[in-house]
Amino acid sequence: MNAPYRVQAYNTARESENKMHDDTVARRFGFTGGLVPGVDVYAYMVHTPVARWGHAWLEHGRAECRFLKPVYDGDEAIVDATAEGDGLALTVRSRDETCATGSASLPSAVGSPPEFKAPPPSPTDRPPADERSLAIGTLLGMRPMVLTAEYAAQYLANVRESDPVYAQEGIAHPGVLLRTCNWALTHNVVLGPWIHVGSTVQNIVLARIGDELTVRARVSANYERKGHRFVELDAVVLASGRLVAHIAHVAIYRPREVVISDQ
Repeated sequence: MNAPYRVQAYNTARESENKMHDDTVARRFGFTGGLVPGVDVYAYMVHTPVARWGHAWLEHGRAECRFLKPVYDGDEAIVDATAEGDGLALTVRSRDETCATGSASLPSAVGSPPEFKAPPPSPTDRPPADERSLAIGTLLGMRPMVLTAEYAAQYLANVRESDPVYAQEGIAHPGVLLRTCNWALTHNVVLGPWIHVGSTVQNIVLARIGDELTVRARVSANYERKGHRFVELDAVVLASGRLVAHIAHVAIYRPREVVISDQ
């Protein structure tokens, strides 16, 4: 493969409602600072599959990502890609640690995604995230968002994307599509500090600037593991009514807090 892809990581979510991206709050959970969002680390990871397969991967490629350690603002994130069968094994390293692993491939056929009923509108008064508001089978959506040229350009700058295909052809970056799954959570429930831990993404067709993005998601699991409370979503992303991606999304919505001594 080519040389590793190197990115100076940038925390796009310092001012977000999720205070896991805030330095002070993140330290309460045992981190050294605010976390760079997982959806942006995914954006770094998919640079290499797009460089290898181009439009074909953006149209019907597949990727998996699992976030193991934080990537911090200002640090270098190094994405390594090695051939694995017909696909790529992907690794993100930062501070001499493996921070994320994953894979990318170009399947010859794409299976039919699930069909979900339209979810109810996102509530004005969101309930707290818990076992009831995120019960298995709950349908979640997001407030529709038109992908403007301004938003798309700012996103490319934020994730330090160097491939010109997005700006030149008005194509939505895969990281934007994955972010809609975060919005399926944050537009429907009130979360404390929370962590995106992994996703599996199947692209279906291109989304473009000018499209209205929406998501239809169903809670497929809600469980506790090692003191953390997890939620899993099965989601489809739509762009102006077209199915553009099928995503399985996993998050810790109630993390176990680490008590840090002041001594």
